[in-house]
Amino acid sequence: MSTITTQDGTQIYYKDWGTGQPIVFSHGWPLNADSWEAQMFFLASHGYRCIAHDRRGHGRSNQPWNGNEMDTYADDLATLIETLDLTDAILIGFSTGGGEVTRYIGRHGTARVAKAALISAVPPLMLKTAANPDGLPIDVFDGLRAASLTDRSQLYKDLASGPFFGFNRPGANVSQGMIDWFWLQGMQSGHKNALDSIKAFSETDFTEDLKKFDVPTLLLHGDDDQIVPIGAAALASAKLVNNATLKVYPGAPHGLTDTHKEQLNTDLLAFLQT
Repeated sequence: MSTITTQDGTQIYYKDWGTGQPIVFSHGWPLNADSWEAQMFFLASHGYRCIAHDRRGHGRSNQPWNGNEMDTYADDLATLIETLDLTDAILIGFSTGGGEVTRYIGRHGTARVAKAALISAVPPLMLKTAANPDGLPIDVFDGLRAASLTDRSQLYKDLASGPFFGFNRPGANVSQGMIDWFWLQGMQSGHKNALDSIKAFSETDFTEDLKKFDVPTLLLHGDDDQIVPIGAAALASAKLVNNATLKVYPGAPHGLTDTHKEQLNTDLLAFLQT
């Protein structure tokens, strides 16, 4: 397997498809690089080099006890980019991965970055606070943690069969394949790593990181996202990122990388070619 080694010795797996300008994908929780297959196959087929890693504690990467927070996620991404000596790279992050990309730019800048895209992404802040009244209450995330400790296999099945893909909506075209695929990836994550990551994606404030974006940026979100509601996410981020392009998918759920993959692939290619 292709791996890189981080500063604390963690082995990070990555896949590397195609040739051309590099695109680096950061995945959502509790998934891994395989969740990007539709986008990677499409964009690699259109002349791009597509690279996606399994975040520490997820998929085929090591499961370290420590480092399951955004600063380390961002530094791991930096190690990947620097080890592969990528330049003029396009960073694309989904959900938690959108936070990872955002913190990377906040910590490491854009010297190696040409463009960025945040899809169904968690920034600026998911948690409801006095300064972020549109966020979700801490009870939501405490509930996720409790469910993970009680029966995380069932939690992943419930998320996939319900709000993640919008399969709990009337008339939804439910795919058992998508449900199984989400569950399988979730169960490949480390129990401690996935549990810690709930705090990382929900309580990290990316406001100052977003203000450091100085490359063309696409913010793409579904307005029926039940996992990362658009109000405290893309709509808020659009006010912080200079010259960001905001694209809203009417009726789309959180997991639109699968449910709306044809539309997303077309929009991403158009953004890359602009």
